[in-house]
Amino acid sequence: MKINVHIIAPYEAMLPIIKECTPLFPDMKICVSIGELQAGVDIALSKEYETNIFISRGTTARLIKEAVKTPVIDMNITGYDMIRSLTLASNLSDKSALISFPDITTFAKSTIDLMDLPISVFTIEHTDEVPPLIVELKNKGYKQIIGDTITLKTSEAYGLKGFLIHASKVTIIRSLEQATELFHYINKVNIPSKIFEIITKKNYKNFVLLDNQNNIVYEHFTTIQFTNDLKSEMYILNTDINLNNEKATKNYVVEDCIIEIKGHYSPTFSYKLYIFNKHDQLLNQEGLKVHTENLYAPLIANSDRIQFKLQQIKTLYQINEPILLIGEKGTGKDFISTYIHDQCNEGLLLTINFEKYNINQLDKIPLNSVRTIKFQNLSRIKDNHDKLSAFIEMCLNLKIHVFVLLENIIQFEPFTSKISNIVELPPLNERKEDIEGFVQYFLSSFHEKYGTVAVKIKDESLSLLKETTYPFNIDDLQFVMKQIALKENYIVIQHETVENVLNVEKLSLKALSFKGTLKDIEKEIIELVLKEENFNQSKTAERLGINRATLWRKLKE
Repeated sequence: MKINVHIIAPYEAMLPIIKECTPLFPDMKICVSIGELQAGVDIALSKEYETNIFISRGTTARLIKEAVKTPVIDMNITGYDMIRSLTLASNLSDKSALISFPDITTFAKSTIDLMDLPISVFTIEHTDEVPPLIVELKNKGYKQIIGDTITLKTSEAYGLKGFLIHASKVTIIRSLEQATELFHYINKVNIPSKIFEIITKKNYKNFVLLDNQNNIVYEHFTTIQFTNDLKSEMYILNTDINLNNEKATKNYVVEDCIIEIKGHYSPTFSYKLYIFNKHDQLLNQEGLKVHTENLYAPLIANSDRIQFKLQQIKTLYQINEPILLIGEKGTGKDFISTYIHDQCNEGLLLTINFEKYNINQLDKIPLNSVRTIKFQNLSRIKDNHDKLSAFIEMCLNLKIHVFVLLENIIQFEPFTSKISNIVELPPLNERKEDIEGFVQYFLSSFHEKYGTVAVKIKDESLSLLKETTYPFNIDDLQFVMKQIALKENYIVIQHETVENVLNVEKLSLKALSFKGTLKDIEKEIIELVLKEENFNQSKTAERLGINRATLWRKLKE
């Protein structure tokens, strides 16, 4: 195997010497280019993927090192080069100065002192220091400046003679020998890395490796384009991974597919591996929804009652038992099932809503990446009950977790009789210890979303909220708190604000009484549906099967 070495010489005088050295290294494929400073960097960047090792000199070598990942060898000046060049330079002028970086000037100063040469030495840290220094030296009567190519050109531009410290054949041979040693060392060290890379590429088609500074050190994509948007999603997920949370998953919807990002943290090396999987787009089927958003809302579960229910759900979920999750509207069935999936599993969470989804299409759903399925609105299924049961049985055999969300036990009798794992979520009035937590969360949420002022509520007002009945449970409490937050102008919520809002919402916060005439019950139903549709009259009329004019008339009666 030949070593691909590219020598980027800063000046043409090196070419004949390099040509002499090339036959001495038959195991190398040596390419040579002329380019100093940025020109040399541009050459290196264009040839990086076909080069094992670059060789250059001085400032050009330093710039190339900063620009490429391929190893770069700097042709360091030998003692012979230094003595020869300084001796020749001292013969040409009686007032010469050497300008260079510390690695050159330290050695040069010792050589000059030892040989008692009439040459002054000036050390720089950056190339920007060269022009003003040369102007200063010219004003002091210096006639000749010794240094590298940039020093030489700057000197000549200001009317001074420039003298270049040339690299000898010995220097070039030594650099090529170093290239051979470095290549074999890197190759030996990289064998385990190459094996790891081959195995990883075989198992993962798309992945990124971040170092402990969260910089990308390796990326490999074959079926996905690593766009800036996708990179941003990865870095968002990256904020969730740390020593205490070594895994995290995020789904990103793009065009006609879902990209699942799985993050893994290695505490031993502080590196993070991100694996990207591309899945068929499920969202383009009516009634199907893939959970792709992060669940930022907190789980509020201070009451013993809800804690017990959560433990039941977790236990059943972990042993992959189908869970019939029952609860009134607004008790948190959808949120809790999503929360359990996010806490316990990786992969996709799919919701099937039979209000819109055709049950005859069940067998066409790609399930290879789905890990949890939620079934909603099963009461809309009029037949094909056996088909649904067979589909759920297939999901369980594929280790896919199943939630069936119902509002009551008789909502879908043909199916509920087949699942014995029934967990009933308590209504809000049976977990009043949680109301304070919900109130504080809603206040924070409304402040962030609407810029509301209130951040605190008094115990007296909190007690009033706890005494209130909420037919739609958490949904009703959220609606009430939104009205309170929007109307309150003080940091601490005033008790009068709470009383006023509750008095206004009193009618809509009561359950159906089924008392009075048919017209009374009808109006009560209309008011509840109107509130459920957030007072959107068009949606309310559509749900009730009447036009807006009829709805408006019935509300006025």
